[in-house]
Amino acid sequence: MAVLIGRKVRKIYGKKSNAHEVLKGIDLEVNEGEFVGIMGPSGSGKTTLLNVLCSIDFATEGIVEIDGKNLRSMKEKELANFRREKLGFIFQDYNLLDTLTVKENILLPLSISKLPKVVAENRLKELVGLLGIADILHKYPNEISGGQKQRTSAARALIANPTLVFADEPTGALDSKSATALLTNLENINQQKSVTIMMVTHDSVAASFCSRVLFLKDGQIYTELYRGDKTRNQFFQQILNTQSVLGGDGYDS
Repeated sequence: MAVLIGRKVRKIYGKKSNAHEVLKGIDLEVNEGEFVGIMGPSGSGKTTLLNVLCSIDFATEGIVEIDGKNLRSMKEKELANFRREKLGFIFQDYNLLDTLTVKENILLPLSISKLPKVVAENRLKELVGLLGIADILHKYPNEISGGQKQRTSAARALIANPTLVFADEPTGALDSKSATALLTNLENINQQKSVTIMMVTHDSVAASFCSRVLFLKDGQIYTELYRGDKTRNQFFQQILNTQSVLGGDGYDS
């Protein structure tokens, strides 16, 4: 079942002679339980695509539907509620509140919900166990490592049981050990809880944790790779080969 559908998605910045078409009629679907990566050289439109799909920005033309809802047809308040209830976000710079503890940061998305406290606490316990941060719940962001901050951010994104989690370069600020730990956690959560994840990354190692990778070039989908029964290392090599065809030197955020 498709939880995200994009049809003829175009994004144009500027007008008339100054118009710049970043996305050129993209069609895509993301099915429930997929872990989808988006890759492409600098300027290919991958971050713009993520922003349009998650309603941070809107397409100039085309349709984006999540869970059967057309994002463009919703009014501001309805869209805000939809984001809070249906979408989770993991950003490169964590976006944690320094004045709140790890536990308070994670539970923040539920602060205005009517979820019973015992249900919220049970969700919290399960998530922090899966992400390996149960021992830092009462610490503040300035007392924990970058890897722990990002796993806290992931827990916050997942606490409301979203339909879809968007991750924008989630390993960009992490060392390789912390990045691998985070991606392993996300892969396990994706597989164990069927959480649907869409992740923009420039890193072929990060992409190798995905079940499918879309490659963008000049605002269009150039190709896509499915992991299938491949080992992560085999998929990593396939991703590298595709990058080399596209021009891998330009893979940055």
